[in-house]
Amino acid sequence: MPTMKNNEFSAILNVYKPVGISPLDAINLIKEKHPALKNEKMTYAGRLDPMAEGVLLILAEKAVYEKDKYLKLDKEYEGEILFGFETDTYDILGMPKSIRQPTFTSRTVLGGMIKKLEGELALPLPPYSSYKIKGKSLFQWTREGKLDEIEIPMRQIKINSAEMLNLNEISGEKLLEIIEQKISLTKGDFRQKEILERWRDILKNDKTNYQIVKIKINCSSGTYIRSIAHHLGEELKIDATLFSCERSELENKKYSCGGILLNLKRTQVGKFNIKDSLRI
Repeated sequence: MPTMKNNEFSAILNVYKPVGISPLDAINLIKEKHPALKNEKMTYAGRLDPMAEGVLLILAEKAVYEKDKYLKLDKEYEGEILFGFETDTYDILGMPKSIRQPTFTSRTVLGGMIKKLEGELALPLPPYSSYKIKGKSLFQWTREGKLDEIEIPMRQIKINSAEMLNLNEISGEKLLEIIEQKISLTKGDFRQKEILERWRDILKNDKTNYQIVKIKINCSSGTYIRSIAHHLGEELKIDATLFSCERSELENKKYSCGGILLNLKRTQVGKFNIKDSLRI
């Protein structure tokens, strides 16, 4: 089990990455707090996005050269998906647009949709991700406005288990408080100012209630939970006849309500569990 006491450490560190920092930031924090490790070669196995927290495996010594083995480990997550919005990152740290408010969905219907995720599944990679095409990360293609020059790949994944833990509602005003707090923690250049301004435009004084579903997923390596949030948002439809006063052409049609990741916690990587994680 990974430990770090009196400057002695395991070659595999099970670290709890907090919201707002990158895996590289986590490595630098460890080296700052433990000067004996300053010149130690380290890497991480399995990236966690800035908005995510939880288990991050940091490798040192011989484990650095076995990175592929640890990358392939199955992972477990608990996440909250917010319906009624889309962003270009598939989470709250993206440029948002409000989709028409979904007809509120029952626990039975949504629980069934989540259970159907189990098994083999092909999902598109998020436009803002580190996957490289022609030597350039997807997020670079997106930032340069050149997504139309490439085809976003589909990724084949396996969902070992999927379950709904809870279904709640949140007001637009409370939602904005959460988003402001989480974005304020985020270090680095992620367009925070522009994104926060857009969220404030959408949610300021918004007393609308939105649905949030909490899920637990055990999955294969390479699974983006952001993509699952986006997928569920596409699958969950709204009845457009409710809005016929705004756009008559929508009558008698069904449209996706949109879904993004609000919170994400990685609770396990292989045998490495969050309850044993080192706080940094």
